Amino acid sequence: MKTMAEVQLLRDNKLYKPAYDLLAQATAKDPADPDLLYDQAMMAEKMGNFDTMEKLLRQLMAKKPDYHHAYNALGFSLAERNVRLPEAKQLIQKALEFAPGDPFISDSLAWVEYRMGNKAEALRILQAAYKDRPDPEIAAHLGEVLWSLGQRDQAQAIWREGILLNAENETLVETLKRLKVKP
Repeated sequence: MKTMAEVQLLRDNKLYKPAYDLLAQATAKDPADPDLLYDQAMMAEKMGNFDTMEKLLRQLMAKKPDYHHAYNALGFSLAERNVRLPEAKQLIQKALEFAPGDPFISDSLAWVEYRMGNKAEALRILQAAYKDRPDPEIAAHLGEVLWSLGQRDQAQAIWREGILLNAENETLVETLKRLKVKP
């Protein structure tokens, strides 16, 4: 618990490399703990080290094939970077097999659909996910899909809801900044 508290402090202060190193040490001491390996992979992603992130997530999938977070994380990362989209979709669908109806995994599936140009399907999935779990990250994605479809008023309304949930959510803040929107 002490290690995870320290990792959280480092993460909160955007000190990703020290957090990664601490997680790597913890993983070496307890290689059977899938959560440590997952967190280490997520720190690698935060540092922009996607190859390491993917390697760690694939190790995790091999060790614990039902660890749905690993499939979702890798699939979403691919979709977010707009690369290997068919593979991203397969990974996310695999995650949904283990956790059907999970709104965060549904959000990932919607995001890959959006990246593949399937905006109507992305909108349908995101609306259901947001209804199940109003969350600022889902709001960011839902708003962006609405925005891209020319539904600007609805997008801004969703983003305002997301801001009320968490005005500091990185995905939401980045989305608004990138699209030059003030909801």
